[in-house]
Amino acid sequence: MGEHTLRAFEKFNGDGHFEQLTWRYCTESTRLQLEVLLLQALVGPGYLQPLDSIIDDNKVNTRNTILACPICYEPLIWNGDAGLSVDFPPGSILKCCTCRKDYFGNETHLDLTVASGAKAYGEPRPVSTELFRFPVVSFLYERGWRQSFSPLGGFPGPEKEFEMVKDYLKPVLGGNIVDASCGSGLFSRLFAKSGLFSLVVALDFSENMLKQCNEFIKQDDNFPIENISLVRADISRLPFASGSVDAVHAGAALHCWPSPSAAVAEISRVLRPGGVFVATTYILDGPFSFFPLLRPLRQNISQISGSHIFLSERELEDLCLTCGLVGFTRVRNGRFVMISATRPN
Repeated sequence: MGEHTLRAFEKFNGDGHFEQLTWRYCTESTRLQLEVLLLQALVGPGYLQPLDSIIDDNKVNTRNTILACPICYEPLIWNGDAGLSVDFPPGSILKCCTCRKDYFGNETHLDLTVASGAKAYGEPRPVSTELFRFPVVSFLYERGWRQSFSPLGGFPGPEKEFEMVKDYLKPVLGGNIVDASCGSGLFSRLFAKSGLFSLVVALDFSENMLKQCNEFIKQDDNFPIENISLVRADISRLPFASGSVDAVHAGAALHCWPSPSAAVAEISRVLRPGGVFVATTYILDGPFSFFPLLRPLRQNISQISGSHIFLSERELEDLCLTCGLVGFTRVRNGRFVMISATRPN
């Protein structure tokens, strides 16, 4: 509940028992209606829209409750009929009652970035982020780009990587999974078609990558579109409620994030207790560790490109531990590394 809602509860019952005894037993739909009613009582008539204009029982979808406002992390109210799947209609609206901001869906994805809907404001992004927003890169990603990771970096290939990931995800099979920095959705589609997860969220900052993912899905007549959603979001400001996600996968993405610590901290926040984080990247160790200028060179590269070069397994383990994840494990194949860690119970 938001701060204003808590104050409304206190106004109705100063000792707090109303919130403690009633809120936990409410359905999600009832909670949403109760929040608006209490806000109206707190701020007075005329300050908020009428209840039926904010929450329409016939249109609000509460089947999927993991989505949250990327600004305040309060739950979003869905004004639409589709629910959280790839076939939601264009123009779908998600509302944040706390920030009073609307988030919109288009033909391919939901835009849940902080700056969503901004007309004049924009921010420059690092080279490593902007590169993947070019249409030609999204087109080529599964047409040779991703395949080059195997000979160049020791990546075992998508099929083998998928089997390795499934081993790590056994404790959370049947739950939901976020495929972070999903690119054109190579692994997102594998997760959805496997039937091992109740919901797959393909998440990326690149609009063109998500469009390419949507094209691949539409080309597959037998694709299970009912349990996958495409979401545009910032990895350092994930639009999910805290403790609502069962698993997060990030394939060949850690080194592309401008701040891996900010990203992994967000992943730790959204994972439920016992939730699993699995990621792949590469490490420049071994002979590279003897290069005397590698560390200062890495800093310069990071400042210019926005990408990150890892020099040891210990760095990755320390990254997870400092961000609140435990049980770090890894598998190596040359420069390729797959890591896993969990949110403590």
